[in-house]
Amino acid sequence: MVKDDLYITVPTYFRCPISLDVMKSPVSLCTGVTYDRSSIQRWLDGGNNTCPATMQVLHNKELIPNHTLQRLIKIWSDSVLTRHSDSPPPHSLSSDQARDLLRQLENDLQDFKKSSLFCSSVVVTNLSRLVLFAGEAEENGRFLGAAGGRILPLLVACIGKVKDLSFLEKIVLFCNVLMKNLGKDDAEEHANALKSMVGTGNCDLKAAIMMGLKQGKLELRIAVARFLELMAARLCLELHSSPISEDDEIYSELLRLITTSDLNPDAMDASLSFLTRLVVLKRNRVKMIRAGGVKVLTAALSQAELSAPLSEKVLKLLEMSSGCKEGRNEICTSETCVRAIVKKVLKVSNAATEHAVTVLWSLCCLFGDKRAASALAESNGMAKILLLLQSNCSPAVRQMCRDLLRVFRCSSKNSCVLGMIPRLVILCPFDL
Repeated sequence: MVKDDLYITVPTYFRCPISLDVMKSPVSLCTGVTYDRSSIQRWLDGGNNTCPATMQVLHNKELIPNHTLQRLIKIWSDSVLTRHSDSPPPHSLSSDQARDLLRQLENDLQDFKKSSLFCSSVVVTNLSRLVLFAGEAEENGRFLGAAGGRILPLLVACIGKVKDLSFLEKIVLFCNVLMKNLGKDDAEEHANALKSMVGTGNCDLKAAIMMGLKQGKLELRIAVARFLELMAARLCLELHSSPISEDDEIYSELLRLITTSDLNPDAMDASLSFLTRLVVLKRNRVKMIRAGGVKVLTAALSQAELSAPLSEKVLKLLEMSSGCKEGRNEICTSETCVRAIVKKVLKVSNAATEHAVTVLWSLCCLFGDKRAASALAESNGMAKILLLLQSNCSPAVRQMCRDLLRVFRCSSKNSCVLGMIPRLVILCPFDL
């Protein structure tokens, strides 16, 4: 046991042997030594092939998540925060107090809208209190959605005038609370009021959004990505055809949110969800791909600890990417993309399998890309396709699997894979 600068006792095995900081994402090497993911990844990316602690040569460089240690660190850190909090937790608000705060907030925001010089700490404090109130119970969020939904357009209008990152984070978080809890009728009413703000090139709003994504801490960047996704999902605003979607930087920043979040599930979910809505248009799909989308998605998909819902969203984006020439080229020139896709077949969920098979079918059958067919064979993909045909898959997936087998039957370059088919076809009485 050691003590840090704040005299908080930290168990030694909670610290990364490289950085000596408390580990955020502990992973173990084949030597059994555990490190923080970001630290050991930098060590390996530097060309090292030894374990830093033992200097043993690594037989493989696989990083295995140490979930047990991560849970212990979480329990310990929560207890430390409870014991060493600098200030007592804020008192819970009553419904009447929350309603009064909403009225005060509305008046303050009206003043702020008239003059951006107005920005009292009281407004930031009140926003924080209302966000905390919403987080205490689901009914609190519903109460705010019903009582405070009317000020959502005012909040969004004020976002474009905000220059302070802390203020921006609070106002975006509260917008997200309201959007999550709006009733259907209120959502439609506010959508009409907000369409002009996002559809006519509101430069101030767009600038504030980009400021949050570029300069904000992780919490603000997640909040902004979630804000955009909720605007599209809950208010049905067509952001995919708005000026926001025309900015190449929005795609770079959303992808950066995935790569720099150390697989933070909230960050990945917010970014992937909004990207999925943006790339329904082909021109947006191309923008994402040119920003390095396929490379980022492949790296995320290759992570063993990626959850099923996130795997499905990554595969969905790869499926959409395979529908354009630029996306197919990036997927097929990648050394690991097809292999990562094949690994998810029959491993995650029915939805993930369907997305994965659709990508493979699109590449090999619909567009006849020989690079994809070769990568599929090298990844033992046809064995998985045969196993999938024996499973209770959907009719659409079954047909795509049959098409893939036809492609491989007609290819003289895949004789090694075809040699497996006579032995396995007995177990799988399908009609080729």
